[in-house]
Amino acid sequence: MTRFIFITGGVVSSLGKGLASAALGALLQARGFKVRLRKLDPYINVDPGTMSPYQHGEVYVTDDGAETDLDLGHYERFTGVSSRQSDNITTGRIYSEVIAKERRGDYLGATIQVIPHVTDAIKEFVLSNLDDEDFILCEIGGTVGDIEGLPFLEAIRQLGNELGRERVMYLHLTLLPFIPTSGEVKTKPTQHSVKELLSVGIQADVLLCRADREIPESERRKISLFCNVRQEAVIPALDVDTIYRVPISYHEGGLDDQVCRHFGIEAPAPNLGGWRDIVERASQPEGEVSIAVVGKYTGLIDAYKSLAEALAHGGIANNVRVNMSWIDAEIFEREDAVQHLERVNGILVPGGFGERGSEGKVAAVSFARQRRVPYFGICFGMQMAVVEAARNLAGIDDAGSTEFGPTPDPVVGLMTEWTRDGQVEQRAEDDDKGGTMRLGAYECLVSANSQVRQIYDSEVISERHRHRYEVNMNYESQLAKAGMIFSGKSPDGALPEIMEYPDHPWFIGVQFHPELKSKPFNPHPLFTSFIRAAVEQSRLV
Repeated sequence: MTRFIFITGGVVSSLGKGLASAALGALLQARGFKVRLRKLDPYINVDPGTMSPYQHGEVYVTDDGAETDLDLGHYERFTGVSSRQSDNITTGRIYSEVIAKERRGDYLGATIQVIPHVTDAIKEFVLSNLDDEDFILCEIGGTVGDIEGLPFLEAIRQLGNELGRERVMYLHLTLLPFIPTSGEVKTKPTQHSVKELLSVGIQADVLLCRADREIPESERRKISLFCNVRQEAVIPALDVDTIYRVPISYHEGGLDDQVCRHFGIEAPAPNLGGWRDIVERASQPEGEVSIAVVGKYTGLIDAYKSLAEALAHGGIANNVRVNMSWIDAEIFEREDAVQHLERVNGILVPGGFGERGSEGKVAAVSFARQRRVPYFGICFGMQMAVVEAARNLAGIDDAGSTEFGPTPDPVVGLMTEWTRDGQVEQRAEDDDKGGTMRLGAYECLVSANSQVRQIYDSEVISERHRHRYEVNMNYESQLAKAGMIFSGKSPDGALPEIMEYPDHPWFIGVQFHPELKSKPFNPHPLFTSFIRAAVEQSRLV
């Protein structure tokens, strides 16, 4: 029997519902349960694929090609369960499906309304595509009280009635602010948030209370009385030094015990030894390295959330702390790269879209190549490495990308055709932007005797993609004469996936996004190798 836990948030946004959901999923897994996590997003976009990273953070891509909320990255990293297209839904997608049904006449002439048609579509999503999981954890985006979220709250209220409370639990995440002038932790915002939730017919079963200090028992007792929740179900969610301590902290607060009690389940205590080891390695490293991330969205680190975590995983694998310097690429279009990069142990240029900052990224590539600093180019970072090689090594002075407009030497251009699961997919410049990139997991053949072959120790790999432009293979021979090789290609040999310089200590560019598959217990081999190279470089300085 599958049970459902609905996670809502109140008081303010950005409290960490995604992290809380992921941590609870990890705790239930550690007790022997099979879990799946889902995200219900109230915004009207069909998916976050066309949203600015400054609006929404990174776009997390699944194996089956869904562009999803970044919280699905937390879900995968904490539980190891691969997310799917059916694990993220938005208001936009719900309404698109409802309107499509209305146009087909599926509703037999009925007047289409939020209740029951929209709420039925949401419930159908929550209950779909299950694989005998013991628990489905559904996070509802936004904050209780947001007008966009009302249909989702109504849908999960209905599910509580339809499935029965023996199969449904409501977990509400709130904030207990500390007021320095009075020296008190205040419970009133939590009381109002629970009241707001109750106004739509949902009584919270467990409260997870974010705070930056210990919550006095008297305050937990007050919350229990005013919010109609057992005192032991008022769980402190205190700030911690690393996100990987969160499952341990929540277990010590009794969260997983309260879930088992609510559902009347007896289960063995979780084995958290692996999490404790990760925390110890993250908090007590044997050394440190400095990595410069040269991007265009560095003003919001959530734009590179999976990347930051993957770098941290590489540090854990090498027992070092990774100090990340987030550098706006446009700086290098005004200033010499040397003053910003001469003290770093590695340079990473991540994915991105558009011309802004591109020349700065090319400058960072030049610095890494000439100074023999470990370089890792991801997606756009690989493309700019190829542009730099074409201009400065192969003598193709006008090398560029058609993403920025017409160019006499398009070493990077729009992909117009590729193969997925045996089917040919085609694109044109004037196609819709949303959902039209090369998305999801594709196989890559890795060349023998290459550096990446040693790193992966496999001839065939599978990695996740999200891009619309690709390196032009017509320039392969010229680049090879200049010293750059394509050591990974699509199975048909038409698309370059990996480039490297064999005579450089560590210079690799990949067209895919390896950060999306890195996990604390299973760091991605490219990030592990990159950080190891940075450690070696630090010893030479």
